Amino acid sequence: MSHKSAITEGPSKRLASSILSWTLVLTLILVAGAFSPVMAKSDKHISDAVSAQAQSGELLRLMVAYDDRPGNLERKQIKALGGKVLRQYKKMNRMAVELTADAAAVLAEQPGVAWVTLDHKVQANMDVAKDLAGVTEAIKAPSGYDGAGVTVAVLDTGLDMHLDIQDQKVFMVDALQNFHIGGTFDQSGHGTHIAGIIAGNGYDSDGFYTGVAPSASILSVRVLDRSGAGYASDVIAGIDWVLEHKDTYNIRVANFSLGHSVRESIDTDPLVAAVEQLWDAGVVVVCSAGNNGRDGYFTITSPGNSPKVITVGSLTDKNTLDTSDDFVSTFSSRGPSLGDHVVKPDLIAPGNRIVSLRATQSELDMNNRELRVKAPGAKGQGHYFELSGTSMASAVVTGAVALMLEEEPGLNPATVKARLMRSAKKVSGNPFDAGAGVLDIEGALAETGFVLDAPSPRAFRHEDPSAIGVEDTAVLWGDSTFGLAVLWSDAILWGDAMLWSDAMLWSDAILWSDGFLDADAMLWSDAVLWSDAMLWSDSVLWSDAMLWSDAILWSDAMLWSDTTLESNSALWGD
Repeated sequence: MSHKSAITEGPSKRLASSILSWTLVLTLILVAGAFSPVMAKSDKHISDAVSAQAQSGELLRLMVAYDDRPGNLERKQIKALGGKVLRQYKKMNRMAVELTADAAAVLAEQPGVAWVTLDHKVQANMDVAKDLAGVTEAIKAPSGYDGAGVTVAVLDTGLDMHLDIQDQKVFMVDALQNFHIGGTFDQSGHGTHIAGIIAGNGYDSDGFYTGVAPSASILSVRVLDRSGAGYASDVIAGIDWVLEHKDTYNIRVANFSLGHSVRESIDTDPLVAAVEQLWDAGVVVVCSAGNNGRDGYFTITSPGNSPKVITVGSLTDKNTLDTSDDFVSTFSSRGPSLGDHVVKPDLIAPGNRIVSLRATQSELDMNNRELRVKAPGAKGQGHYFELSGTSMASAVVTGAVALMLEEEPGLNPATVKARLMRSAKKVSGNPFDAGAGVLDIEGALAETGFVLDAPSPRAFRHEDPSAIGVEDTAVLWGDSTFGLAVLWSDAILWGDAMLWSDAMLWSDAILWSDGFLDADAMLWSDAVLWSDAMLWSDSVLWSDAMLWSDAILWSDAMLWSDTTLESNSALWGD
């Protein structure tokens, strides 16, 4: 079933679904259910965001999708329209170009042009706030697997050489510099930190700080600049390179700790299309959910809004053995996805104040000296660094995927995702915050199920005005053992303990305007969404406080299982 048919069929013709009594979330979905003009796909094969720039005369960075692979004729068309080709891809029917909006409108009318949209800016999903409480408690990865034989592509800011990765197979390609291969280079520091979480071997800390899959090979693809920013076209260029060379380097999993705000449907978003092409080629794609959770729901970033990929939110661990005080990080973006209503994130993992490799003299290193960490008994200078964000959580899951692929190399991406979600430690609360639950590596390694497809379900309007429907994963995935109640537990059905209660009153004048998608504006702008009545009495809605106040969020769920959490052990290693 296509993405489009899944949301356009009437309720009676939908996939079998579970009905969830989420009164608040239902209201938000009904209000935001239709795409705003910013997101709608027009009959002219051009996004309204581009058309809005008409008559400005300014050159715009654009992504153009074609029905077939563009060639010399298409390049001549761009030149004839007064533009230039910025990038052409070997494995994709796309080009990145520079044109005025008026010229883009002419191009969109040409035969073979499928869609013209903006080349959106992307950003690494990190949070360097200094006031986040608690450091993730030491977790010992399962014995017996270390990621050997698996190559992980890290599409990020590059990689700086560090004692903790020098003995491993490390490759680097620079998508910002004509795909130069070789050397190490990271002016930001973000990519190095991500690589260390995935595969740092702990050498410089005598095993104190060790990555999840310390023997995995790292292929660093530089797609972001020293500020941790770039364009979707650059990220897509990196994906294109990975598609071309995945067999040469045995690339089995790719990490995307980056994203941009959702500004169009997944059906037309070029970055979503690119990661899905990589997924379909057999590479497991792990994406960060985004760090906009303080702005509320509908804040999942692209490409994490893709139904296919594994999207990871962040868990804050209060540095205690008692997991009942752990909670979804306040910065972690909430689902469902804007416009398409894909239920995200898929799961959560540690992402708050994670210690990993430090890229010396990088932007992050020089501008955040207080985040430098020296390991006890370090053999060298103890170059480590502390960062927070769903970027870090995504890297943890990517490392777990490497272990799964070492254990069972024949796994397809869908099965990896399904096993991660079914084995996740179930939590009470909202799946739009925590997805299927907390990553459980041992549980994932013990899973035996197999599926051919594992799209994240969509939420949709149901006949019952007091409930919303969610597509049943048992039908979507073709296996009853992966049903909603299995993935998210029966607690997700809320029963008599509805979080939002029946006292929620909503008028028809909800604060959604056509401009709510504009740039990086907050989802609800500065308006008060619930009038003068605070939803949770005296508690602050998002801020830094826990969403459920003093309620126990995770109950007895352990992060990797009850046998692996040790009080005095290192962050990722012994």
